Amino acid sequence: MPIPIVSALKRGLSGSTFDPTTVLSALGAAVVAVDRQNVIRYANGAAEQLFACGAAYLIGHPVTDFLPPDSPLLALVTQARDGNFSVAEHGVTLDTPRTGHRTVTVQVSPIIETAGAVVISLHEQSIALKIGAQLTSRNAARSVSAMAAILAHEVKNPLSGIRGAAQLLEQNAGEDDRVLTRLICDEADRIVALVDRMEAFSDNPSVERSAVNIHRVLEHVRRISEAGFARSVRIIENYDPSLPPVLGDRDQLVQVFLNLVKNAAEAVPEEGGEIVLSTGYQHGVRLALPGSETRRHLPLVVSIQDNGPGIPEDLKPNLFDAFVTTKTSGSGLGLALVAKIIGDHGGVIEFDSVPRRTIFRVMLPMVQDGDGK
Repeated sequence: MPIPIVSALKRGLSGSTFDPTTVLSALGAAVVAVDRQNVIRYANGAAEQLFACGAAYLIGHPVTDFLPPDSPLLALVTQARDGNFSVAEHGVTLDTPRTGHRTVTVQVSPIIETAGAVVISLHEQSIALKIGAQLTSRNAARSVSAMAAILAHEVKNPLSGIRGAAQLLEQNAGEDDRVLTRLICDEADRIVALVDRMEAFSDNPSVERSAVNIHRVLEHVRRISEAGFARSVRIIENYDPSLPPVLGDRDQLVQVFLNLVKNAAEAVPEEGGEIVLSTGYQHGVRLALPGSETRRHLPLVVSIQDNGPGIPEDLKPNLFDAFVTTKTSGSGLGLALVAKIIGDHGGVIEFDSVPRRTIFRVMLPMVQDGDGK
C-alpha cells in the first residue's frame, strides 16, 4: 500500500518526468512527513543523514523516538496541524545522540490532502546560519562602541588643538602654505566626522520606543531618496497596508532604511536602475534568544531589492562587520550600524544576493498589548 503523503506528491507531479521521491532526496534540507499520530511516513536522504539511520528504519516510528518529547519541533507540529497553516522557527536546537548538537530552522506545513499529516523541513545551512552570522556581526558592531569611546577622548580632543593651531598659522601664512593649513583642517574634520559616526554604536538604553507605522517611515525614506541620491532611480512600492505597527524608534528606523536604500541606489546601474520596497506579514516565524527559552515573534518583513551587480562572494560572510565595504570612499560602518539598530529593536536582518537581484530583509516584532505604554 503506497504511503499517502508520497501518493499526494505524485498526484501533484502527474504528467511530469520527475519522480517526486527523487526530487525530495535531492534537497539539502531534511524533509520528514508525519501522520496524525506523529508517526513518520516519509523521510528524504538529508533526513537519513540528520538522524543517522535509513529511511526504512525511520518510517513507521513515531518522531518522539528520535527527538525528546519537550522539543520545540513537536510544539510547532501541533501548532501547524491545529491552525492549518505553515509555521517556522529560527534557532531551534537539536541535541540528541543521533543528531548531535545542531542549530536549525524548522518549517512545518500541513498536507491538505491528508488530514492531520504535516511536512517538517529542517534547514541547517539556510537562514539559521545567516541569523547566527548576523548576531555575531551585531556583537562585533557593539564592540566598536568601546573603541569609539576611547577615540572620542583620545583623538577628538588633540585634533581640536591641531585644527586650532593650523587656523592660527593660516592667518600669517602665504598662499602656498595656506593650502597645507587648509589640508590639515579638512583632514582633522574628516577624522572627527568618522569618530562621530562610530559613537553611534554606543548603547543608549534611554531611547523610548513607541508604535511606529513602518509605511510612514518608508514613505519618508522614499521622499528623501528621490530628492537626492536616488533621483535617477525608479523606486517601486509593494506594501501590505494591513500590517500592524512596529515597536521602535522612528528616527532610528528611518536611519536604517535610508542607509539600505542609499546602498541600493549606489549599486544599481545608471540606466534602468530599480529599487523595490516591499512589506509583508509572515505567520509563525520566531527567533530563539541566545541563552534563554524565550522566543521572539518576528512577523513583519521589510524588503529592499535592487537590480545591481550583487555583493562579492568574499564579502558576504562579513558584510555586517565594521569597516567592511565595497565603496572606495566608504567607511564600512553603515551596515554594521544597521545591524546594531535592528538588533536593538529585537529584529533580524539578512540578505540574498545574485547578479541583478540583491535583497535585504528586515524582520521586526510587532507591537504587543502593553508595549510602548
